[in-house]
Amino acid sequence: MKGDDGTEPVPGRPPGRTGPRGWRARAARGAARLRGWGGVAAMAVACGLTAALTLVPLSHGGPGRSAVSGADSALPVRADTCQDPEASLPPSTADGPSVDAIKARGKLVVGVDQNSYRWGYRNPATGRLEGFDIDLARAIAEDILGSRDDVIFRAVPTNQRISALENGTVDLVVRTMTINCKRIEQVAFSTAYFQAGQQVLAPEDSPVTGYDTSLKGKRVCSAEGSTAYEALARNSFGAVYRDAHDDRPEDEDVHTVPNQLDCLVRLQLGEVDAVVTDNALAAGQAAQDPAVELKGKPFTTEYYGVAAKLGNDDLVRRVNAVLVDYRKGPWTKAYDQWLRPVLPGIAGPPAPKYRTN
Repeated sequence: MKGDDGTEPVPGRPPGRTGPRGWRARAARGAARLRGWGGVAAMAVACGLTAALTLVPLSHGGPGRSAVSGADSALPVRADTCQDPEASLPPSTADGPSVDAIKARGKLVVGVDQNSYRWGYRNPATGRLEGFDIDLARAIAEDILGSRDDVIFRAVPTNQRISALENGTVDLVVRTMTINCKRIEQVAFSTAYFQAGQQVLAPEDSPVTGYDTSLKGKRVCSAEGSTAYEALARNSFGAVYRDAHDDRPEDEDVHTVPNQLDCLVRLQLGEVDAVVTDNALAAGQAAQDPAVELKGKPFTTEYYGVAAKLGNDDLVRRVNAVLVDYRKGPWTKAYDQWLRPVLPGIAGPPAPKYRTN
């Protein structure tokens, strides 16, 4: 069923499906343990329940630096063999088969988040999706189709972003998706539109000090299919970051979840001790709940890109052309509106990098 802003869930799990020991039961049991978290906690639980309505089964595959700064930041040294994964196709406004198909349909279908505060979230007052990523998706729709409203938003869980592109469920994913060497073999990315980094989120009074040995023995949550999970798989510092049994129902997983906001809910319910996620997302979560805070410093440098299906080169080039103009003014306007209050001090978007071959 579509929302009033054209939102559609990803095909898969029927709306409202939960096991007897699933989210609804757990939220009810945990409500009494939300002492000190305030009314925002209840809102986050509600968001978590909303997120559960769009989930599809988890795959349970194996495990796959500095503070955020401006456009002149150097790329980090990478352990893998690819060079400059942020380099994308040069921009072009020429139509091709992918753009033609979108124009024939009359709608751009975009995979987004509906639970990340200030990035892609449903405003409870209006019921509409809002945020930094939502504004960018609307700008792309306006360029291709002539109207910011010619877009269908589909809520895509973190671990289903790539499959949603591969199976044609969406044309693009605009959902705080990090560009890296592994993913450029699976999807085609635009140039980077935001720089972030992985960081730890924990209660203010927690002994956890950051991504370090203070995590030893602590229960840590991350979104499955995320770069945070991959970081924990490489070095967990002795933290418990994945469930012992992978055959349990998807709504019973504690440490690996479909959407990163689910980790905040588990933190509030006392089911985990800390969360690892992008600091750009964690800042929004800390703004939602004053009882949690970012710990330590970001321990990676990551760049978000708009993702398309491999081979849809004309669409990638068109998105890059949109980003050329978006960086000249609309980016700052969106940053001022959505992110500056929770993530101040960013001078501007990353400079684009283009492939030479």
